[in-house]
Amino acid sequence: MDAPIQLSFPLPRSLDTRIYLHLTVKAKAIVLFLTTASLEDAASPTPLGSFVYALPDKYNPSQPLATALCTVEPTIEFTTRLAKLLAKKTQRPIYVGNSISLASTGLGGTVDEEMDAYKKVVEVTLAQLQTVLEAVRAPSDGVRSE
Repeated sequence: MDAPIQLSFPLPRSLDTRIYLHLTVKAKAIVLFLTTASLEDAASPTPLGSFVYALPDKYNPSQPLATALCTVEPTIEFTTRLAKLLAKKTQRPIYVGNSISLASTGLGGTVDEEMDAYKKVVEVTLAQLQTVLEAVRAPSDGVRSE
């Protein structure tokens, strides 16, 4: 899959803000960029946010390794958790850039609102990565069982 997937979906608990997702799957890695924008913010640029690299740990598969390449305090925890989860689920290295702002949610970004946004991003991203997940689960020796 060389063509990037670009889509948007509503930010949970927000009236007019959407999460924009840009996903590129390459042979050796996955690149994911996330941001938010509302109708009134459409003309203004969005700050970069955090950028994290994560990869599966072959010695401890339940704990992927992650390193922050660019740190912006309001987004680093969300970005790191997302990168580690996707690396664990896909068993591939992943780069995640995230500038999602929860300021437009009902209470301005409470823990519950952040978890709802996180769950929605994971749900949408994993649905798009389904073909990658199927390739990970397939036998690696090339022998088909019938």
